[in-house]
Amino acid sequence: MPKRALTPGAYNYTVKQSSISSTICKHGWTATVRPTTSYTTALKIQQMQQYHETGSPSDYEEDHFIPLELGGAPKAAQNLWPEPHSQSKHSDPLETSLKRQVCSGTLTLKEGRVQIRDYKRAHG
Repeated sequence: MPKRALTPGAYNYTVKQSSISSTICKHGWTATVRPTTSYTTALKIQQMQQYHETGSPSDYEEDHFIPLELGGAPKAAQNLWPEPHSQSKHSDPLETSLKRQVCSGTLTLKEGRVQIRDYKRAHG
């Protein structure tokens, strides 16, 4: 589970409700802000120690607490945590669904962020 003290979440402040059409709703945009694997791997190893995780780093992904798809800060350590792959199988589809709802206008960006934050705090 993401620990609030270590991973409270952080936003990419260029992503606002008024900018979603040119940021998160633009096809391929997350690839332009996603940090390199060398950055996330080094951070994952450091954070696994902070989280007292003893498994292999390959059993985890360095996950964005507030996903890039909903305007999470790409490189902020406060927005990244070592998530077991078994958990990411559940949260990744929800992230995609929330982004689609935000981009279609059936959900605000703020509402999408609240929903993913609440889900990850309860389920990882």
